[in-house]
Amino acid sequence: MTIGVLKSKIHRVTVTEANLNYIGSITIDEDLMDAANLIEYERVYVLDNNNGERFETYVIKGERGSGVICVNGAAARKVQKGDIVLILSYAQMDFEEAKTFKPTIIFPDTATNRV
Repeated sequence: MTIGVLKSKIHRVTVTEANLNYIGSITIDEDLMDAANLIEYERVYVLDNNNGERFETYVIKGERGSGVICVNGAAARKVQKGDIVLILSYAQMDFEEAKTFKPTIIFPDTATNRV
């Protein structure tokens, strides 16, 4: 049996941009991606702390050190610049492996979106 468990979490970053006229995704500063153990095109779940919205999308690399968190495409209607979001990814693994697995969780500064 396999189960889905939390793999990576960026806890509380600030949306810097919402771009309706871009192919759907979320652009994340590459430094944050590295720190959270996320890769480009990985599926993520975005939880908006300000309005309760939750949606699924995929990651694209943002400029390293920029602090960018940009929600793109249709999901841009679910957030506003300045909203605080949590970004999570999950992995499927064997039940026994999941018992000892430890996710990567980071707590960036919400003012700068830097670890």
